[in-house]
Amino acid sequence: MALNYIWVAFFLLAFLWGCIRVLFFGELMVFNDMMDAMFQMAKVGFEVSLGLTGILTLWLGILKIGEKSGVVDKLSRLISPIFSRLFPELGKNHPVYGTIMMNISANLLGLDNAATPLGLKAMKQMQESNPVEDTASNSQIMFLVLNTSGLTLLPISILVYRTQAGAAFPADIFIPILIATYCSTLAGIIAVGIKQRIRFQDPVLLSTILGSMMLVGGILLGFRSTSPDMMARYSSLVANVLLFLIIIVFLIQGLRSKIAVYDTFIVGAKEGFKTAVQIIPYLIAILVAVGVFRASGILDIILLAIKKMVIWVGADAHFVDALPTAMMKPLSGSGARGMMVECMNHYGADSFAGRLSSIFQGSTDTTFYILAVYFGSVGIKKSRYALPYGLLCDLVGIIAAIIMAYIFFPVS
Repeated sequence: MALNYIWVAFFLLAFLWGCIRVLFFGELMVFNDMMDAMFQMAKVGFEVSLGLTGILTLWLGILKIGEKSGVVDKLSRLISPIFSRLFPELGKNHPVYGTIMMNISANLLGLDNAATPLGLKAMKQMQESNPVEDTASNSQIMFLVLNTSGLTLLPISILVYRTQAGAAFPADIFIPILIATYCSTLAGIIAVGIKQRIRFQDPVLLSTILGSMMLVGGILLGFRSTSPDMMARYSSLVANVLLFLIIIVFLIQGLRSKIAVYDTFIVGAKEGFKTAVQIIPYLIAILVAVGVFRASGILDIILLAIKKMVIWVGADAHFVDALPTAMMKPLSGSGARGMMVECMNHYGADSFAGRLSSIFQGSTDTTFYILAVYFGSVGIKKSRYALPYGLLCDLVGIIAAIIMAYIFFPVS
């Protein structure tokens, strides 16, 4: 519902500001510019969606092999000791754990379409043991915050969009996204854990948190003395090696599991083609709205005002150009995706703003959408502290994304 109002507001505000520019400033070509932007962005949206078809077909085919061969299930069992301690009120052998692990695994692997139905199923299973039907339980809140933090190991769709936008090294944002989304998830776990009085001194939880912090710290230290150009190259190398290694592991495990690897790939590839076609109207809708909004000049005025405030306090303001993506992400994934594509199209995929918008897109998830869909599916009306803690994850992810952008892609 929020996106409906936002989408309409883009057009209404653009129209009103266009009228002001014509009537008070004599800028007679402003509506011509807005119509040109509308048609141009519709073309861009279709071309981007068309370009996604091949890549999504490839990756969803590969990922279907991983799912069918049991790799995803093994990942679920590997991380189950950690997550079972994050949901203590459910007990040790609650049947929802398997679904939770599959949902988290799907998010880690960038399988958004698979993660949502699994998440809804998990929410329904937790609802069965919820003592107050219309009020979110502690476990449901922890689960929702884990989803809103957007922890992702493979930001495949973002890499695809960067490739389509002509980035020299599309995967150079891989490590910055990984660190930013890690910070968002860790903040959510700790904040909700403190609220719910979870025992972080538990050896498994403590060692996992400290170990992950050491790993992320090691990555940052390893890149600290590296030049920006080499940093981008190394980040791209690590991402591409990891992605190719995952393909090899999935294929080998598929052969070991004696599944029809080729046929399984085709099944997943068909899903990828359908996904690419389905997003065309959504992407065009938001790109057209953003294009008109920018062409009217009102977006530039808003960003200029923010820039002046940032400069006034003595900070660098290059990050402001990418803020629309961060501002849209808690409300709508497709809206933020459109903002990211528009930002790369306007400033360039390898510009600071283009890279930062990509990191924003991967650093967190759509809090309002997830809360509405997940809680709404089981009739929960009282979300308690789920929303503010979900938004806390967004804030931490945004701040971490900005910091990572300045570390990995310093502005000259």
